[in-house]
Amino acid sequence: MAMDKLALRDTTPQFAIGVLSRRTGVNIETVRYYERIGLIPAPARSEGGHRLYGGGHLLRLNFVRRARDLGFTLNEVRALLDLAEERDRPCSEAREVAAGHLTDVRSKIASLRAMERVLSEMVARCADGSTPDCPIIESLFSIEIEAPH
Repeated sequence: MAMDKLALRDTTPQFAIGVLSRRTGVNIETVRYYERIGLIPAPARSEGGHRLYGGGHLLRLNFVRRARDLGFTLNEVRALLDLAEERDRPCSEAREVAAGHLTDVRSKIASLRAMERVLSEMVARCADGSTPDCPIIESLFSIEIEAPH
């Protein structure tokens, strides 16, 4: 389903921050933070000074939440949002951002596997945990443990 770039810009005041928060699953303080750093545009204000968000805010905030759920950095999210608003740019640019992120994710997975291996060995050394000298604590003092990269 193609997203209309104009829909992202719809800031017609419709609902309060609490409604936006509930509909997107994004904490109110996080919404305010994203607004402060420019990931979502500043909303209109009611006469009482309350923020009033439009459909574009909702679409954009859902986009940000989903991208963050996938582990994209705020800079990567900003780059993807820029690409979403400039639909005449090739999809290859979004692919480059995602491919770079995928490389980072794979690196983290490799580090987690190395951590798992080391922790598994530490737990196995402890056997039933009844010895007075704790092999886990001793191994943390040891320089022999291979740290994950």
